[in-house]
Amino acid sequence: MENHKLGRAPDFTTACIAMFGVNLAWLLLFLFAVYGLVAAVFLGLVLNHWLHWLDQRRRAAEARYAPASRSD
Repeated sequence: MENHKLGRAPDFTTACIAMFGVNLAWLLLFLFAVYGLVAAVFLGLVLNHWLHWLDQRRRAAEARYAPASRSD
């Protein structure tokens, strides 16, 4: 058992992004069918704002820890 080497974990990023799109599509279609276009558009706008906020936060964190570029 000690000779068993652990392999790398598979990268499920693409599958996760694809399933997020599928789940978002059926959720928006469900909202559209039950509550109408206004609710589906509102949820889309809220998700867009939230994803933009996450992206800005990620970029700020990367910039904070990135090495400073020197122009000598």
